[in-house]
Amino acid sequence: MATRQSIEDCINRCESAILFANGQFTEANKQEHYYDVEFSEAQQGLENAVQELEKLTDSSNAQQREQLHRIRLKVQQLQNKMILQNHDHPLYSTWH
Repeated sequence: MATRQSIEDCINRCESAILFANGQFTEANKQEHYYDVEFSEAQQGLENAVQELEKLTDSSNAQQREQLHRIRLKVQQLQNKMILQNHDHPLYSTWH
């Protein structure tokens, strides 16, 4: 069984990853720096959050699973936004 503290710690880490990723997403839109190290790190942070949520969900009760599910939706929504941002601005152009 997951402890209340482990759930809170996980949610806090996820929220930090979301804040960092949102900042990088906003910055990428402003400056058109779509492949900066920070943008990639933000994406990796979100993926790490999803993996941590998956592991913790396995040992949580129904109420905890609901909390984890809500934060996971936020994380995955931002992941999708960032992926679409990358697809809108490919790294390599097809024309020379």
